[in-house]
Amino acid sequence: MDNSAIIHQILKKYWGYDTFRPLQEDIILSVLDNRDTMALLPTGGGKSICFQVPAMAKPGLCIVISPLIALMKDQVQNLKKKGIKAAAIYSGMNQQQIRTTLDNCLFDKDLKFLYLSPERLKTELFRVNLQRMNLSMIAVDEAHCISQWGYDFRPPYLEIAEIRPLFPQVPVLALTATATPEVVKDIQEKLLFKKENVFQKSFKRDNLTYYVVKEQDKNGRMLRIIQRYPGTGIVYVRNRRKTQETAEFLKRHGISADFYHAGLDSTERDRKQQEWMEGTTRIIVSTNAFGMGIDKPDVRFVIHIDIPDTLEGYFQEAGRGGRDLQPSIAVMLYDDSDLKELQRNFKLSFPPIQFIQQVYNDLCNKFRVPIHEGQDQSFPLDVGEFATEHHYNPVEVFNAIQLMEKTGAVQFDTDRHEPARLTFLMTKEDFDLQKKSATFQKEEEFVKLLLRSYSGLFSRYVVINEKELARRAELTPAQVVAKLMYLKKYQFIDYQPSNQQPRLYFVTNRVDEKHLFYDPDIYYRRKQVAEKRVEAVEHYVLHHSVCRSQLLLSYFGEKQSDACGKCDICLKKAHDNLKKLEFEKISAAVRNIYPHCQDIKMIVSQLCTQFEEDKIVEVVRWLIDQKKI
Repeated sequence: MDNSAIIHQILKKYWGYDTFRPLQEDIILSVLDNRDTMALLPTGGGKSICFQVPAMAKPGLCIVISPLIALMKDQVQNLKKKGIKAAAIYSGMNQQQIRTTLDNCLFDKDLKFLYLSPERLKTELFRVNLQRMNLSMIAVDEAHCISQWGYDFRPPYLEIAEIRPLFPQVPVLALTATATPEVVKDIQEKLLFKKENVFQKSFKRDNLTYYVVKEQDKNGRMLRIIQRYPGTGIVYVRNRRKTQETAEFLKRHGISADFYHAGLDSTERDRKQQEWMEGTTRIIVSTNAFGMGIDKPDVRFVIHIDIPDTLEGYFQEAGRGGRDLQPSIAVMLYDDSDLKELQRNFKLSFPPIQFIQQVYNDLCNKFRVPIHEGQDQSFPLDVGEFATEHHYNPVEVFNAIQLMEKTGAVQFDTDRHEPARLTFLMTKEDFDLQKKSATFQKEEEFVKLLLRSYSGLFSRYVVINEKELARRAELTPAQVVAKLMYLKKYQFIDYQPSNQQPRLYFVTNRVDEKHLFYDPDIYYRRKQVAEKRVEAVEHYVLHHSVCRSQLLLSYFGEKQSDACGKCDICLKKAHDNLKKLEFEKISAAVRNIYPHCQDIKMIVSQLCTQFEEDKIVEVVRWLIDQKKI
């Protein structure tokens, strides 16, 4: 059976599709021919299929490198639902969990995917195990992160090239949704492609119409758009507070809406997302945290109430509309204060290097992490509380931590949910001896409930659900936690409560803060690239002569494209052309009559049957001013 037939069988068996989307099959066959391949597919183009299908067709393990913990978890979960074995290693896992996962990669021949962050590649534990793995391919998601010209450059991505000599015959598939021609070339060079090999789908979306509207009353305009266009939609705003305020505004006007941001716990986010996916909620109001991995086909409109920071980000978010290929709109609302805010956010997002180093030092001291120690340790971190303690601006602290992340020193997980874990700190024999103690007898019934509810408690940590235990014991969750803490206090068990607070992970050992930015040029180059991106956004917003679609396509390297004929600029041009044509007709008619009749009132009267009176008067006044008549 040839490769084409095999991959169609896999697609049908695991994904239920009969055919591939455009370019997917070409990309997959290229990988199966062991060629280094770059796939540039817009949002909704089906990038994950491009590495998941060939990995299923090849013997061995596919390593997937991604900077997004939430996306790793989501894809692993979705693969498992399809009956495909997959695993992930990410910050927050303890050493035993990491070792177990790596052992599975070595000895479980049915395990097909290992997701991990680029920072993990340089750890000694991973490197030692990597050389013994039977790799089928290496997939690099968000590949623009490897390019210094990319909008989200992360130096740890450069580590990928260092593992390639260990597997000279293993192909690399680089995937991204948005990249300029300069970035596309740079990605292939940094990943050591044997030869250039790019599959690029046009960014043009014929069914998606872009509008940019200057508006003081944004809520009013948003409401009118939603009332005019039936169907489901997304409203993007800049901050978490605004998501709730905007959703409440829509609900007060009788529209089914909900809000979404990364600060909500995972259960609540899943519920809100599911209700929107199913159509129970019509409008979701969100920060840019919403949309990753979501493929809802029937989104009829995407409204941005605030100007996005980059055209790459805007294109991805706007591109969530109309994936069913039916007509959809993307509207950006702005006023003069938004342009000032864009510049202000750019400046805040690049605090001075000295400030970043000071924040790093303060964080290490807060968590008592000594120099040359701390790797793989994690700590709960409330950014607002930390900023108050040190009299810092919370926004600058958050941006400083983001820049630290991009050096590979730390990771800050705001999308966090750790379930509760429990294990007994004794053997069954010791446990039987303890039964007679007064301390044990106080919670004997509860301990029996634990043993009935979960197996393996004497040999390993087991994930437990405090709420479910509370239901079975007819107690409140708080009472269950109190009992578990009591048993922990007397060392019957080790209990790790569920935790949703953001955590800071030290990816590497602490360094002297002066060496945090080992190459200051990276910082200044990143700042320069970011400034150009801000200028590109301003150009897109303020430009009034070129079609919106052409502006976006040109930014992503498609210089030759036709005007869409539907955006705000194209519509204005069409209106102006009609107005100009009508003006010329009236002008010709007036000048034709004028030599025979120079009474202006009579001229207007004669032409009223052909044209509107106020337009005739406007033309006559212009002709008089220009001394034409």
